[in-house]
Amino acid sequence: MSALIDYIQIEIHKTYNKKYSKKYIEDKLIPIINYICSSKSKKFLFGGSQGIGKSSFINIISKTIEKFYNKKILLLSLDNYYLSRKQRLQLSKKIHQLLKTRGVPGTHDIEKLFKNIKQFNKSKYPITTPLFDKLIDDTAKSTKITKTKCDILFLEGWCCGSSEIPKKILHKNINNLEKIKDPKYQWRNFYNNKLKLEYKKLFKLFDELIFLKTSSFDNVFKWRLKQEKTNQSKNKKSKRMTSNEIKYFVQHYEKITKWMMKDLNKKAQIVIKFEKNHKISSINFN
Repeated sequence: MSALIDYIQIEIHKTYNKKYSKKYIEDKLIPIINYICSSKSKKFLFGGSQGIGKSSFINIISKTIEKFYNKKILLLSLDNYYLSRKQRLQLSKKIHQLLKTRGVPGTHDIEKLFKNIKQFNKSKYPITTPLFDKLIDDTAKSTKITKTKCDILFLEGWCCGSSEIPKKILHKNINNLEKIKDPKYQWRNFYNNKLKLEYKKLFKLFDELIFLKTSSFDNVFKWRLKQEKTNQSKNKKSKRMTSNEIKYFVQHYEKITKWMMKDLNKKAQIVIKFEKNHKISSINFN
């Protein structure tokens, strides 16, 4: 146990440049790792809002499982399956202008994701998965190739696990984006229909849902602003979004995120609540 905790502390420091107590690791991280490793399930779905730290959290969990539990993990991110800029532009001209912006259901290459999951199910390797470059808002030229057989599949994404939103909630404007840009509900009806059909089919392929819940939607803007600053420091040539641009951007995600915060409390097998500082405040096993 001591070696396990020490390893997690090192990974946390690498990821966040912070040191968390042994008690925090014992209470907030090891129970999740033990749950995954003791489960007969092979496919785990991770959902959670933009900026909550899904990738960082799941990387720590997956590295620890691989090192201490001798299980190989295929880690997929829904973000890497975004349609190219050209494809989204075509979609925006055909259906609604807001589909030019990546994010909502319908802006992913779901067929490619289905294909990769099928390869995992049938143990057909190598598995070639796409990559998406957020700095240029387009599909990356490079891909990721997994040659070794994996025991567990993780899929993480901001809308993973979301169900179809009831019409009464869907059509009630909650921000200026919906009110001004989508007065006839075409955009909302489009992505909600995707949730009802293709995405429901996708999420049903997974045995367990782990929901990373933010304590407030206001955190999403703050986290996204911090991410933008980090991305800019990594690539000086990239154009940094302004505070107002980020406020506008996160409005695309607001309706589904708030619906998930309400809907998944009892549906998810595990609900992990994250505070503004990205630390876990509670874990509920349903």
